[in-house]
Amino acid sequence: MNAMTQPVSPAKLVERQPLALQDADWVRWSLIAIAVSFISLFICLPLGLVIFKAFSKGVAAYWAALSEPDALAAIKLTVLTALVTVPLNTVFGVAAAWAITRFEFKGKSLLTTLIDLPFSVSPVISGLIFVLVFGAEGWVGDWLIERDIKIIFAIPGIMLATLFITFPFVARQLIPLMQEMGNQEEEAALSLGASGWKTFWAVTVPNIKWALLYGVLLCNARAMGEFGAVSVVSGHIRGLTNTLPLHVEVNYNEYNIVGAFAGASILAALAVVTLILKTALEWRQANR
Repeated sequence: MNAMTQPVSPAKLVERQPLALQDADWVRWSLIAIAVSFISLFICLPLGLVIFKAFSKGVAAYWAALSEPDALAAIKLTVLTALVTVPLNTVFGVAAAWAITRFEFKGKSLLTTLIDLPFSVSPVISGLIFVLVFGAEGWVGDWLIERDIKIIFAIPGIMLATLFITFPFVARQLIPLMQEMGNQEEEAALSLGASGWKTFWAVTVPNIKWALLYGVLLCNARAMGEFGAVSVVSGHIRGLTNTLPLHVEVNYNEYNIVGAFAGASILAALAVVTLILKTALEWRQANR
């Protein structure tokens, strides 16, 4: 029997196993170099450019750009939009996840599909749909005009567009977790005499809290950074219906570089904070 066909002893196999599971050094370092280059080129460099442009004329000019009335109005509207849409989408996401994972009913697959709809529809098309429904020439436009109710080119339209764009985030984080979790603990609590609300707060919420926070975090980041749908329904009215992303666009188109990048720096800071919190929540979930 030649050397190529001789059986390898179990001890040799155990000895070789760690080597078989390791890549060559040049492979690991090449992959690391590619990853670092990609992150530097597409994340670090744009973020650095935003900060550099925002402070290109000094700190005083930066604060002046952020403290002007239009900028303050845009920031306030952005925060208000998030404060309204995120809690509503949190309630919807929990309710939808509970219904889909705990009950069987007609239309369940349709509900699951509708939750994913904003992911498959362009935000601009989403905004256009609201214009076609609530605009002056829309389906209920005449009825709204007769009652002096303004939705399109007003704050309610911005709220509706943002709600539509962001409502999948919480539900999509909870549904897989609740399906994997099952309902044995909840059934045990109910069999021991706990009420439905008691079971929900004492059993369900502790099990889903980290995924819930993760979904809320992503929902908030999207709500504050949404551009496409909001751009269609806002009307770009300075000081009234311009959110922070729209305010950045207006300033950039008017060659107000410091004003544009000062607003963009706020959104960039939000993105960085979101990534940090996202990583922390993922680490917490992995440890659990």
